[in-house]
Amino acid sequence: MQQARTIRIVLLEDNRELRTVLSTLLKKRGYEVRAFPDPTICPLQLRPECRCSRHEACADVILTDLDMPGMNGLQFIENQRAKDCKCRHIAIMSGNLPGELTARARELGCRVFSKPFDPPTLFRWLDEVESDVHPRRRLADWLTAESADTSHAPVEKTSAAC
Repeated sequence: MQQARTIRIVLLEDNRELRTVLSTLLKKRGYEVRAFPDPTICPLQLRPECRCSRHEACADVILTDLDMPGMNGLQFIENQRAKDCKCRHIAIMSGNLPGELTARARELGCRVFSKPFDPPTLFRWLDEVESDVHPRRRLADWLTAESADTSHAPVEKTSAAC
C-alpha cells in the first residue's frame, strides 16, 4: 500500500490532445496520473466490485470528461458510487452539461468544470483537495499494477462537444 502524500489522479478523457495536456500538467505538479481514453478500459470500471479495503482508496481524485465513447463520465461515476468507491474527490468536465446533468453530478458529490476551463481554476480545486487529503491515507496498489499510462492513446471524440 502506498502511504506517501503523492496525490493519485484517475483521468478519463477521450480527446488525445486534451488528455495529454492535462496529464502533463498534473504530472508537473507532482501527481501520479493514471489516464484512460475510455472509461470502459479503466480498471475501476472493469471490476464488478471495489477492490479497495475499507481503509484505502484507489485514488485521491477522479477527473472525468462527460461525453466519451462507450459510457459517459456521469455513468462511470454512478457505477463507482454503486460499487462503494472510496475516492472522495471527483470532478466532471464538459463543454455541454445540461442543467439536469449538472444537478445529478452535484448530487453525486462531483465538482463540475465547464470546458474550456483555464488550468488555474482546476489547480485551485486541486489545492483544496491536497489540503483535505490526510497525510497518512492509504492508496491501494492494485490500480497501479493493473493500469498502464494511456495518456497518449489515440481514442478521439465521436461527437462535436468537448
